Amino acid sequence: MTATATKDDATIAHVRLAVPFHDCDPLFVVWHGHYFKYFEQARCALLAKSALDVGDVRAMGYRMYVSDARCRYTFPLGYGDEIDVRARLTATRPFIRVGYRVTNLTRSRASARGHTVLVVTDGEGNLFSSTPADVLARLPEIA
Repeated sequence: MTATATKDDATIAHVRLAVPFHDCDPLFVVWHGHYFKYFEQARCALLAKSALDVGDVRAMGYRMYVSDARCRYTFPLGYGDEIDVRARLTATRPFIRVGYRVTNLTRSRASARGHTVLVVTDGEGNLFSSTPADVLARLPEIA
């Protein structure tokens, strides 16, 4: 996996991956649930740019959970395909929303798009009604 950041835009991160054999079904097509794993890899790269990786969030006394996840599949990924997964911060209030685009670089086709919504809790699991101010302070402004 290679993670890259867009210098001009702190709201976007990319990861490049080669589809591994163990992500494929007997037809050598990626099983649909693995797309969320690819989303997570890009989301982690995005949040790390804002010092909000899992360890950072825990050190702040918080936990961050996915409360909603969606994926729309548009073209299959296959074994060995090179892919680019883009994560883009699209909202920070009341909750953090990240949009995704998966591009099959081998076949020059868009393969999927989706989003996740992240909520923040305290260390005991009590949900905040909106993203806490100190978490917001680390996130970039959305244009």
